[in-house]
Amino acid sequence: MCGIVGIIGNEAVAPLLVDALKRLEYRGYDSAGVATLESTGLDRRRAEGKLVNLAARLDEAPLSGTIGIGHTRWATHGVPNETNAHPHFSENVALVHNGIIENFRELKDELIADGYVFSSETDTEVVAHLVARNLKQGMKPAEAARQAFKRLEGAFAIALMFKDEPNLMIGARNGPPLAVGHGENSMYIGSDAIALAPFTNQVTYLEDGDWCIIKRNSLQIFDTDGSPVERVKQLSVGSSLMVDKGNHRHFMQKEIYEQAEVVSHTLSHYLDFGKCEARLPVDMPFDFSKIDRISISACGTAYLAGLVSKYWFERYARLPVDIDIASEFRYREMPMTEGGLSLFISQSGETADTLASLRYCRDQKQHIGSIVNVHESTIARESSIVFPTLAGPEIGVASTKAFTCQLSTLVSLAIAAGRARGALSAEEEHQLVRDVTEAPRYINRALKLESEIEKVAHDLAKVKHVLYLGRDTSYPLALEGALKLKEISYIHAEGYAAGELKHGPIALIDEDMPVVVIAPYDRIFDKTVSNMQEVAARGGRIILITDEKGAAAAGMKTDHTIIMPEVPEILTPLVYAIPVQLLAYHTAVLMGTDVDQPRNLAKSVTVE
Repeated sequence: MCGIVGIIGNEAVAPLLVDALKRLEYRGYDSAGVATLESTGLDRRRAEGKLVNLAARLDEAPLSGTIGIGHTRWATHGVPNETNAHPHFSENVALVHNGIIENFRELKDELIADGYVFSSETDTEVVAHLVARNLKQGMKPAEAARQAFKRLEGAFAIALMFKDEPNLMIGARNGPPLAVGHGENSMYIGSDAIALAPFTNQVTYLEDGDWCIIKRNSLQIFDTDGSPVERVKQLSVGSSLMVDKGNHRHFMQKEIYEQAEVVSHTLSHYLDFGKCEARLPVDMPFDFSKIDRISISACGTAYLAGLVSKYWFERYARLPVDIDIASEFRYREMPMTEGGLSLFISQSGETADTLASLRYCRDQKQHIGSIVNVHESTIARESSIVFPTLAGPEIGVASTKAFTCQLSTLVSLAIAAGRARGALSAEEEHQLVRDVTEAPRYINRALKLESEIEKVAHDLAKVKHVLYLGRDTSYPLALEGALKLKEISYIHAEGYAAGELKHGPIALIDEDMPVVVIAPYDRIFDKTVSNMQEVAARGGRIILITDEKGAAAAGMKTDHTIIMPEVPEILTPLVYAIPVQLLAYHTAVLMGTDVDQPRNLAKSVTVE
């Protein structure tokens, strides 16, 4: 989602704001802007599109103020253009905002009736006018902001500055994350510790409902009622180095190639390679042997990782799993037995729907476990226990290495649960761990197929629709393959359980419809082959991803067959994720799309 940065500094802050915003580009955005307090008052530079456009604007007309705010916007209310870009002004107020103000229409009508004129289509502008109106009524800046925040409904993170206040910034959080950085005779505010890392590693995270008064050498935090509260100042683990693409063309390609290493790191955190045993944290607040059912909730690719794990938990631990898309779960009012286990999966740890689902389950007295890549995130902080993925920063909006690290964590937990529940013998556990620890080696072998996969992509780049089919754990992988393709190439793609083909999707099959079939040679391979035959009989173009045994046993003509290494059944999702990622990546490259920052998408979805 959008990115916020604010600085009370000792030198011209505009270049620093732009550099910090560059570190937030991975979140996705379509316009950007900065505002500073100049000797003549508040001033700003805004631009549609990428930060290079904003930098060019600043080169033409520099800003010299030592206090300022910056923003990368992902459009919700109003098209992406300069007028709708943040920061927004109203009289003596400048602000930036992440989130959605749900009651903005009501507030806007009220403000228009009071004589305020709106220059943008955004919901954000109402906040600026509310604060400005409170100032005009005689309130001090902090009180004017606080009273405005009380009128807002929805999710928001806000940073405010004022015309006559060179040593004051106000921040507020209700949903989307916001952190305050502590420097020497300087202070910072940002939606991501990564943005603040070049300036400081001393960070205080605001909790939901907090608002704060920031001055050059002080920070005061208040709760919703206006009572002072203490929040821990802690060391941030955000890297102070800019993440770069190295020798790769895109971050996504680099992150695909990092998977063998980061999967190895994640697995070694949960598995004892020497003893061939799963190892769980010693301070777990629950016992797998006493859990009757797991509820899993997540969004997007994280949901699909959870869907894979449903097969693992039920197969290897004999533990039933309910899994929901978080945006559905949060409103389903699911009855839950006290003391159950709920798992929440999120790369950023800030996904709004997943966080809302977590809070529902916490209210239902569930044990809360989170699988996140950002240990300082809100979801992590509100969990009973955190199962970290060790993917490192993932810059590409379309998730790759975070997905396989989520799978690595989940497969380890499934094995541990199976042993704790007596569903697996010691020898079965040892064998599964031996199998899983081979994942990095098989991933490396799969990566060597890139040039072959690129040839397949030349054909996919010419079509408008693609189907993906799979059974068992290859079904969620088919969904993931289709999601990746549509995310970054903008080709319409759908994933289906292969057995569902004849229940509707088969009507789409003709000589122009490629069908990607994910079919390792396993106990249900013959069932998938029968579905392939149904496609072939109707002239469909088959792209088969299988191993040597599968290719030999398929016995039919395909447009392309990608021969994967033969892997243990438990490893199929981890290893077969590589070709579906590379297929989407190369198709998108051939089509000339913005692979790392595809249109309309955001890395961290902090609103519904």
